[in-house]
Amino acid sequence: MTVAFSAVLELAGKTATGIEVPPRVLESLGGGKRPAVTVSLGGYTYRSTIGVMGGRFLIPVSAEHREAAGMTTGDEVQVALDLDTAPRTVAVPDDLATALDAAGVRAAFDALSPSARKAHVTSVAGTTVAETRARRVAKVVSGLGG
Repeated sequence: MTVAFSAVLELAGKTATGIEVPPRVLESLGGGKRPAVTVSLGGYTYRSTIGVMGGRFLIPVSAEHREAAGMTTGDEVQVALDLDTAPRTVAVPDDLATALDAAGVRAAFDALSPSARKAHVTSVAGTTVAETRARRVAKVVSGLGG
């Protein structure tokens, strides 16, 4: 079920921006207080999780999402939320998967939140220089106890 509302894209720190979710909207979604949601801002849609900050329920809107949606802080936005029940998966590059398995830390990696797994994968995939990539793979493995 889609729940729609209007809100202002707020600055919540130096660069962090978010949209406050009214309690009635949260109740209508029926997914608890921190549900995974699909967020639609105009014609742009992305996956996120409603968070709590200072007693307020907020949807984070990264610089990437603001740019893609053509929005800036202070804009009034039309928001549509759907409960996101699809599994959160992260495609792990072969070299990272092999290293995680070899070090016996794949279970620890898989136990991380989807956003933490994505951050590790993005770090590794963010370079084409073989030596840098190998260092980043080693750093991920080491950080997981391998």
